[in-house]
Amino acid sequence: MARRIASVAAGAWLLLALPATTLAALPPQALTPEHRQRLHDLLVQDCGSCHGLRMTGGLGPRLTPEALAGKDRDSLEATVLHGRPGTAMPPWQGLLDQREVAWMIDQLLQGVEP
Repeated sequence: MARRIASVAAGAWLLLALPATTLAALPPQALTPEHRQRLHDLLVQDCGSCHGLRMTGGLGPRLTPEALAGKDRDSLEATVLHGRPGTAMPPWQGLLDQREVAWMIDQLLQGVEP
């Protein structure tokens, strides 16, 4: 398994254990259980480092189902892919593909368990 390094706000670095190959050619339901587990771990560990392990907020805002209710899904996905300039929210495009981000947004809308 290849490892990728992502630059995060203020020069901090995260080491992500994501596969080097993309699964973009596969339909969303084809994400393997192992791939979904890696994405879940990314949500809890990496996203949770700013948004809280239960997504109840911290440096970043709350990402609970209640906090996300009524938010435009396309905007949520764009925020993950492109980040938020001027904030600590980094872009994940290049590390995550559209399907992975869509799966992660689904998890956030349902509520993420650590």
